[in-house]
Formats: sequence, C-alpha cells, structure tokens
Amino acid sequence: MSVLPFDQRDGYIWFNGALIPWRDAKLHVLSHGLHYGSSVFEGERAYGGVIFKSTEHSERFKRSAQILDFEIPYSVAELDAAKAAVVKANGFDSCYVRPVAWRGSEMMAVAAQNSTINVAIAVWDWPSMFDVATKMKGIRLDIADYRRPDPQTAPSLAKAAGLYMICTISKHRAERRGYADALMLDWQGRVAECTGANIFFAKDGVLHTPIADCFLDGITRRTVIDLARRRGIEVVERRILPEELPEFSECFICGTGAEVTPVAEAGPYRFTPGAISRTLIEDYTREVDPKAAAA
Repeated sequence: MSVLPFDQRDGYIWFNGALIPWRDAKLHVLSHGLHYGSSVFEGERAYGGVIFKSTEHSERFKRSAQILDFEIPYSVAELDAAKAAVVKANGFDSCYVRPVAWRGSEMMAVAAQNSTINVAIAVWDWPSMFDVATKMKGIRLDIADYRRPDPQTAPSLAKAAGLYMICTISKHRAERRGYADALMLDWQGRVAECTGANIFFAKDGVLHTPIADCFLDGITRRTVIDLARRRGIEVVERRILPEELPEFSECFICGTGAEVTPVAEAGPYRFTPGAISRTLIEDYTREVDPKAAAA
C-alpha cells in the first residue's frame, strides 16, 4: 500500500451527503467518536468497479450503529449509491472502500444523545496482498496476549472502532516479532479469530471454524463457507481449543483485506497449505472479480 499519509491525498470523499475534495474532509478534535469510541465502520472492496456484497455491508453498517445506540441517517439504498459514486468519482476500477460513522462534537461526555451522527465514505487503492503462488507459502501468525471479550462485556457483534484497539496492539506486537498477524483467543481461551480476519482449519477434507458469537461474523467468512459447501466440502462451526491445532493439516484466514490467505504457522503450530486452501482462493477470486469469472 502507498505510504502517502491519508490526509495528504487527492480525490473525493462522500461526507454527510455530498462528494467533497479529499483534503476538506475533516472533523473537530472534540468529536465524541475520537474520545469515546462511538464509531462504526465497514471494510469493503470493489472489483471491476463493482463493490462486492455492497448491500450486505450497508446493512451491517447500520446494524452496528444501532448496537452502539445511534442511527445512521441514510438508508441502505442511499449508502449503496454513495459508495458507488465515490468509487466512480475517484476513477477506480478496483479499490478498498471505507464507510465510517461517528458521533460529532455537540456533546463531550460519556452520554451524547444529542450529538450529530456524521457519515463519510472514502476509497483507495489496495491491491491483493499476494499472488496465489506467494499465498500458498503461507503466512506466520503470532499468538496474541489480549483475548476477544465476553459478549456480555462488549458489543462484539458490531463492527465498532473501539473493539479494534486490542487488535492494533496485538498486530503491532506480532509484526515486531516478524509475524504477519496474530491469532486471538476468546475470553475462555478458545480459538477466535485474527486481528482483522476470520480463521479456518482443515482436517480430513472437512473445514472447521470457530462459532462467531464473540467476534464479527465476517461477510468474507460467510462467503467462504458458502463457496466450500458449493464444492461439497463440509464446514463445521464449533468451539476449537488451542490444543487441537496440531490435528489440523491446513489453515487459512479470510477477510476483505486478506481475501483468502493460507497460514503456515500459528505460534508453535505448523500447517501445510494444500488443495482446500488453493481451491477456495481460486473460487473466491472468481466470486468477487467479474473479470476473473469471465476468464
């Protein structure tokens, strides 16, 4: 990805209902979302000018806000149209899409019922991280110190900005140690997810993935489950304990950014990227990219 700071780029951002110059999209330092984490967002990709599962993302975006006790003042259809307009205005064929909503600066205290809800949508270039050959070597995961919280203590089913604080800490630590990402356990010590991606394991031709009840049930996760079942691959959603990991032959992570990326190591555990990983990489590419599907 480009190292150009995000506040020094050119183009257009959709901000509270209008396309404005990129550098003019600003908020006040005393915005509630900055101080109290009252913000939700989405991570999406456009392939060939089309945002993959745009409506599904818009629905989750609004649902996340409702969980955080505020309403995004635009309909799903309006959000879909705005995202498409931003992609077009910036001249992208394929890109990353980031809608974000937050409480504004009218109130600065824990309670902020009368704050304006601001919404912005930005897009930028973010190519696939690796080609298939490189992906099939597998990435290395650290084991995070922080765990996903008990869903009775945090709004874990929302894509809320505040929930990513421990993800940033964990990914920084992992990268300093030479890993690509970190595997996070849940509050009871069971396998959960990575810092920004869901995780799958393969054993005897069957896929196993943790139950998404204390972390986000990713749209990419659901897509991969559907693709696997179309192939006749059994998918089991269940509790997975760390001590089970030596029993699995393959492992991969998936998400908007990662797409489908095999894993070679997770802490002390080793995996060999194989046929299931390769098949789902290729199937996912065909699913999201019209050009790949036509090839």
